[in-house]
Amino acid sequence: MEINTKNIFTEALPSDSKMENSRRQVTHACFSYVTPKKPSNPKLIHVSDDMIKTLGFSDKDVSAQKFTEILTGATTLKNTKPYAMCYGGHQFGHWAGQLGDGRAINLFEVVHNEKVWTVQLKGAGETPYSRNADGLAVLRSSIREYLCSEAMYHLGVPTTRALSLALTGDQVLRDMLYDGHPEYEKGAIVARVSPSFLRFGSYEIFAARQDHSTLKTLVDYTIAHHFSHLGKPSKENYIQFFSEVTERTLKMIVHWQRVGFVHGVMNTDNMSILGLTIDYGPYGWLEGFDFGWTPNTTDKEHKRYRYGNQPQIGLWNLYQLANALYPLIEETEPLEQILEGYKTGFEEQSLAMMKSKLGLHNKHTADQRLIQDLEKVLLATETDMTLFFRNLGHFKKRNAKTGLEIVKVAFYVPNEVSGQIAQEWRDWFKRYDDRLQNESLTDKQRQSKMNQVNPKFVLRNYMAQLAIDDAEQGNYDLLNELFQLLKRPYSEQPKYEKWFKKRPDWARHKVGCSMLSCSS
Repeated sequence: MEINTKNIFTEALPSDSKMENSRRQVTHACFSYVTPKKPSNPKLIHVSDDMIKTLGFSDKDVSAQKFTEILTGATTLKNTKPYAMCYGGHQFGHWAGQLGDGRAINLFEVVHNEKVWTVQLKGAGETPYSRNADGLAVLRSSIREYLCSEAMYHLGVPTTRALSLALTGDQVLRDMLYDGHPEYEKGAIVARVSPSFLRFGSYEIFAARQDHSTLKTLVDYTIAHHFSHLGKPSKENYIQFFSEVTERTLKMIVHWQRVGFVHGVMNTDNMSILGLTIDYGPYGWLEGFDFGWTPNTTDKEHKRYRYGNQPQIGLWNLYQLANALYPLIEETEPLEQILEGYKTGFEEQSLAMMKSKLGLHNKHTADQRLIQDLEKVLLATETDMTLFFRNLGHFKKRNAKTGLEIVKVAFYVPNEVSGQIAQEWRDWFKRYDDRLQNESLTDKQRQSKMNQVNPKFVLRNYMAQLAIDDAEQGNYDLLNELFQLLKRPYSEQPKYEKWFKKRPDWARHKVGCSMLSCSS
């Protein structure tokens, strides 16, 4: 294959001294060399054309059997040595110790058009970090990750990317609902791509072990290769590094809130140091607008990772990263100032984001109250977030009485929007109409801008589940249809109008369509 592969990460950082692939605590090392498990009958079922071009693969490469073998772990490219990364993390607010790449194996870095990308397989077998797991993945969860990472990219949300989706030909035992009834499912592998898969937990593990030497080596590497504009490592640059990670994390979460995405498992080992959405497990998009919703069955009781709490969890996770970096800085004040800046930054960016969703661009003192009152009435009945904001773009000035009619398709139980609730809606639309008089854009111009931030199409869980159901039967037409649909989430796409609708009633409580487990 004519691609420019590198081993930048492994050549620059300390490796595990042991070579056998046994579960163990790995110390003083950022990674362990591993060999992917050979699949019995690997078969590519989908490839991202965008990422093929981004990485510099040719059409000849893609059609070759070796391409399939490499992206399923059946073989490795010459002069490359696959590896799994060591990291720890806080899970649901508690320190979990060493975690690491339990079912992810990094193949190599690709350099193309002066950019460096790491190619990683998810579901390619055991590593020293697999603990009691098998390191494999199933088709169900692999389709969800493959579709979602590309959907998020086209929504404008910072994210890792997906290169390919493949079947292994093997059966994998999974207890999908954690209810003691495991079943065999089709094994699959996603090849995913990112400039780096380093996480907050990559630094936490060395701070927790008081291995400050390896911590410094890793931070210096991160700055040199991913924040090189900061210059040579120093205490001041460590502070600036943390500041930039904080800002990127904040920006990412504001985007999540904008499109109604709920990650579902914001543990510190699932937080990218680059501010990218990473590890698509029990995620979901809001159907009904609900600050208290989480898609994660494991989080059902405490709802730590609910939609409305994501900004606060981002801050909590950044506090843990600040604690990990403290040994290199030995000052709390600059770190505390950055964390305080996150709080004010979220208030400012969240307000600006919500104003853009409403088509408001001029400053007005009453905007915060207008938004809060909208959220209150949205919560009064089950109201589909995506449909509401997209249809709101059709609102025309001096037509407040038409407001409810324009958005009625977003109500799951239209009959509930009556009496006092209907009056609250009418009052809000009157205030919204009054506020629009302070905007200079025409109705058409405002709608155009709103349609750039309010997607028409998102990957609702029931949509992904339908694609999974078909794929389990060997039919990938719907998988491809959704893949193409989600490339243009802000466009009208009339031929896909059937996907611009509320979640159907049959999907309200169906497994895979509402709550999901961490095995999803």
